[in-house]
Amino acid sequence: MKSPIGNVSRRDFLHISGRFGLTSTLIAASGLGAGLTASTLARAADQEQQRRYQSEPKHRLRFGAAGFNERNLDIQKSGQLFFARDLEERTNGAIRVEFLGSNEVCNQLDCVSQTQQGIVDMFSASTQNSAGGAPYLNVLDFAYMFPTVASMFHFFYDPRSEALLREPLRQRHNLQFLFTHCDLRGIMLGRKWENKPLVTSIEELAGTRNRVTGTQMGRIAMEQLNLNPSPIAWEETLDGLRQGLLDGAETWMSAVAYAGMAPVVSQAVDLRFFAGTEHTAMSLDAFNKLESDLQDQVMESAYCAQIFTQGMNEAGRYQIVGATEHPAPGTVFAEHNVRVAPLSDEERQKAEQMCSPEFNPQPWERWRERLNDWAGGIDIYKEIHGIAREIPRDLAAVNVKPQRWWRG
Repeated sequence: MKSPIGNVSRRDFLHISGRFGLTSTLIAASGLGAGLTASTLARAADQEQQRRYQSEPKHRLRFGAAGFNERNLDIQKSGQLFFARDLEERTNGAIRVEFLGSNEVCNQLDCVSQTQQGIVDMFSASTQNSAGGAPYLNVLDFAYMFPTVASMFHFFYDPRSEALLREPLRQRHNLQFLFTHCDLRGIMLGRKWENKPLVTSIEELAGTRNRVTGTQMGRIAMEQLNLNPSPIAWEETLDGLRQGLLDGAETWMSAVAYAGMAPVVSQAVDLRFFAGTEHTAMSLDAFNKLESDLQDQVMESAYCAQIFTQGMNEAGRYQIVGATEHPAPGTVFAEHNVRVAPLSDEERQKAEQMCSPEFNPQPWERWRERLNDWAGGIDIYKEIHGIAREIPRDLAAVNVKPQRWWRG
């Protein structure tokens, strides 16, 4: 069986990672690109292992990465391996990261609780799936709070995100939010829609049944759009989409490719109705155990990983996933005949008026008050909504200016 990293078979990858360690092998693979072969991977993994073990670390950090493995290494550029390598190098080996992917220790729904319990020191999963264990993460999921991906990066870089997002997470959930990939969610329709015309209006989706992640706010938005949010286990989702038991699932397009959904998705409806954020966070207890200079290095590596993700994931969406109306040959969407339904600005505006707190405030009141209280009385939606509109709507995501948010 071939994995999508060059010409390396599954058997060869397991042999190499068994010899040099999974973390060293994944880091090596992430730096080799399209020319990857078993022999080049073995040499690079050997070099990585020697680099990483040339000194005894002061701290070993266990990094639980939900779903991340060698098969989806080059699909979604969300920065986890870049962060791990950068942190090890930046601290001259004082911190060593043990990367635990493939749901080895935790999955999308429970990585957050495993981190809070100290089973792992840091984790990567979507904030939406993590919201069950850290409800304050729902703050990111108000419908149409972010008009563009660029507006999301602008917020996460902004020093005001400390008071609006990161400090409440530290106080309430014992989490140090480090960095995140940014995308906007749509409805990914299954095989039931394979032979139907491309969706062009929100009305065509009314009454459909769609899988929802762990976000309470996402459910509110879907209810207002008559999308029947169904909290179905992930292991049942692919079969549901394949067999027509589900019409679709809410997620972002890179996640379709990353999670192996493309074979059962026929249309990707670009609704952009709330955030899709595959974030990396750390246990606050583990962070506080580090010396102050190492804490500084963790934040610098998080900053660099945020910049890496800002550029690389944008490129990957189009060149690897094919998240565009006419996917390029060789992209995941082209190979699996996933059609992108772009929707017009007018249709998205119609959806926004149906479900967003700005135009339809009543369904959001209970959660809005709860989140405001957790943030110390700040009107969270109003503040983030305003920050997200400080940049031009047509600004490309790669042109958002990075800032060290924690030094604001």
